[in-house]
Amino acid sequence: MPLPIKEVLGILIDNLKIRNSVLPISKKVATKWAKKCNIAKGGETVIYTGLMYQIIPSITALVNTLEKMEGSFLLKFIKLGRFANKFINISKFLGRIDKKEVEQHNNTLCIIADLLKKAGVDFGYLYEDDLYVGALAYDLGADDIFNKHIEKVYKIFKKNNVKRVITTDPHTTNMLREIFSKRIPDFDIKVKSYLEVLVEKEIKPVKQLNEKVVIHDSCVYARHEGIIDEPRILLRNAGLETSEPHDSKEYTFCCGGPIESLFPGKAYHIGNKRIEQLEKAGKNFVVMCPVCYANLSRIANNKVKIEDIAHTLGKSYLTNQIE
Repeated sequence: MPLPIKEVLGILIDNLKIRNSVLPISKKVATKWAKKCNIAKGGETVIYTGLMYQIIPSITALVNTLEKMEGSFLLKFIKLGRFANKFINISKFLGRIDKKEVEQHNNTLCIIADLLKKAGVDFGYLYEDDLYVGALAYDLGADDIFNKHIEKVYKIFKKNNVKRVITTDPHTTNMLREIFSKRIPDFDIKVKSYLEVLVEKEIKPVKQLNEKVVIHDSCVYARHEGIIDEPRILLRNAGLETSEPHDSKEYTFCCGGPIESLFPGKAYHIGNKRIEQLEKAGKNFVVMCPVCYANLSRIANNKVKIEDIAHTLGKSYLTNQIE
């Protein structure tokens, strides 16, 4: 029995409408990383996560559950689950979240913030007002709910007098720069990825790594935002030799992650093909998107080393790297 796509999609979209995220997490969980790293609240320039790193463990848990349910009689209960989800958040019952994965992604955000501080950037964070950016809802074509949601996000920026946003992942960058700006007529906030900011500020390394890494370009960064040179500049300045796999830069190959919530089997097939391409260029992969990291890591299952570029850069540009 195949996955009931309509019901799974319905749960995700209902969550965005009712709880402001496709997979809701508490404000405490979402902002824990910023409190740990002593990020100031508010300001005209803010770091905006769009909750992409924070919800990845929930997506991983959901995908693992759906994979086990695929072909099972248990799938018939998902329709009932969607009905119940209108009244209570059933997302937390759809899989066990790995606390180590949560901590790892929190550390990634802390490292990004520390890199920006090292580069001399003055910024704050909106804490409880750091809403989910809505990327999955947009990808799934839920336009009515997505449009209402991004209006909420924009109003929060304006309420907090935000003029400049530094993003932490490709999907959030693209949502703000391309989609928000098209669908919100008066959108006037300047948006840059932290990778672009670090290059502009000419951040200097404190240690040369002298290793070889294989770059996996984010489809969204490379094809939609033109962020191709920045990660390579930062890695080379860190003393790393960068190796290009087949299908790289603007021709990069998808990790499969964007469809894993609805088609986990297809996502696995796509991701496995990408890993085969990357392995031909080396064994140490550097990725720059939490979705890419989650899907490729799940498929590779520790057979190769996969590292978020923030962690790689932290080992070179920071004196006290968070592990």
